[in-house]
This record gives sequence, structure tokens and C-alpha cells, in this order.
Amino acid sequence: MTVSVLLADDQHLVRAGFRSLLKRDRGIVVAGEAATGDEAVRATRALRPDVVLMDIRMPGLDGIAATRLIMADPGLRGCRVIILTTFETDEYVFAALAAGASGFLTKEVDPEGLRHAVRVVAAGEALLSPSVTRRVIGQFAYRPAPAPAGGARLAALTGREREVVGLVATGLSNEEIARELVISPLTAKTHITRAIAKLGIRDRVQLVIIAYEEGLVGR
Repeated sequence: MTVSVLLADDQHLVRAGFRSLLKRDRGIVVAGEAATGDEAVRATRALRPDVVLMDIRMPGLDGIAATRLIMADPGLRGCRVIILTTFETDEYVFAALAAGASGFLTKEVDPEGLRHAVRVVAAGEALLSPSVTRRVIGQFAYRPAPAPAGGARLAALTGREREVVGLVATGLSNEEIARELVISPLTAKTHITRAIAKLGIRDRVQLVIIAYEEGLVGR
């Protein structure tokens, strides 16, 4: 499968560098470029790329606001956004995730890591660096507990799916979940995939958020 990518960054040399790196993978095609958040939104609607590599700090509409508009557009449901920036701070991490980004990488990522990120996110998976994942989990673990919601959003899940989601929210990998529950990694992945589909969300990161917000995981 060929993955189409839109490059959104206000620096021409940065876009040129990304284009050069991505072109080395025959399965990735750069569909277009944008220098501002507004241009990124317009180009995404016109070109409908599989993945948008989105800088945060751009003139006018910033990358997070642009991501929010893209993710809210019903006509772009198949599009995924990777936030690629030099600023790995909590403010940007959580704002990007709240806007609907499926990946968050710093610009120090190596060439193969960048290409791998594009392929993984295009396939519908979430991709975050390990340090970002730990901070996402930590952020929700230390938030004040919400008022009991009765787990309304989790009502559609089976008991086993709820158990698996709870383990995802503690930061366990599929392999670790499999060992914990004495099942195969493939079965663990299947439960996660079904939970994501039932909840109508995009990825594993949102499972973590929902698990904490619904009180599925103890604090």
C-alpha cells in the first residue's frame, strides 16, 4: 500500500529535508506541502493524504489548531496527523493529543524512525515515543479523580475487554498484557482493536484517557 503524506512546516528547508527522507521509501509519496496551519487544512481537504506531518509553531493558525480542524472534518476521517516538533513539553503533548493527533515525535527522530512512524500511523495505530507515553499515563494518573460516571462509555465492552483496557492504561504492551492474562499477544491485540471500535475512538492513546476518565484504573 502506498502512503500519501502532506508536509506542514513553515521552514522550506525542513520540508525539503523531510521530503528527501520520505522519498527513500518507495511505499511513501509526498502529496503536497504547506507553510501555515491554514494552508495545511486547505491542502488536507484538497489532497486527502493518509498522513499529515504537522509542525506546531507556524504563522497564523498553529499546528494544534489545524489538527483539531482536520480531525473534526467528517470528510477526513481516514486522515491521521503526526505532530513533529522540537518542543517536547507537556503543554504541547497533551494539546496535540486532545486535538486528535495519532503521533507525537520530536525532530530529532532518525530517518528510519520517521518513515516507520508514517507507516504505523497510516495503518491506524498510535505512535508516541516511550517518554511521551509515560508522561501521558502519568498526567492522567495524577489528575483529580472525576465524579463517578458509572463507566457509561465502557458499557459496550465485555468484561475481558475492560480488563485489557485497564492494563493498557497502566502502560503495558500487548506482550505484557498477554503474560498477565495468560493469553496470546494476538488475542490481546484483538481485544484492544475491538474496544477501540466499540468506543468509536482512534487509537490506544485514547483508550488510556477514557480508562482514567471513567475510573476504570485506580489512582
